[in-house]
Amino acid sequence: MPKRNDLEQKALQFVVNTGYEGVLQSELWRNLGGSSREGSRIAIKLEEKGLIRRERELRGGRWTYRLFPKRLPASIESIADCPCLMCQDSARCDPTTAISPKNCERLTDWLLSLAKDDTPVSGDNSLAQGLDSR
Repeated sequence: MPKRNDLEQKALQFVVNTGYEGVLQSELWRNLGGSSREGSRIAIKLEEKGLIRRERELRGGRWTYRLFPKRLPASIESIADCPCLMCQDSARCDPTTAISPKNCERLTDWLLSLAKDDTPVSGDNSLAQGLDSR
């Protein structure tokens, strides 16, 4: 049987790969080859670390949990429209100079347009960091 930390990492990776639709806890443990008891304990541990969110769900007349990642790794699509990538001033842009992200209108407009969208933007890759903070 794999170590608990290995199962936690595999479980977290599996949940992250399901994206915003999440995965049933029972489905997760069948795919990982663990027992439901181990699965429940690991899911609770990942939830306590703030890496996943568990929501109760009635499925087939039985209560189970659907697991959702709290953060998703960043994808290239999440920054593809960022004005900084094609900015002519990017070589001179620095928070301590006159040309700065702090006062860039193009960057501000882009960020505001993201905030108006209903589509969630992928998070960062700090998911794995939570596993190491024991």
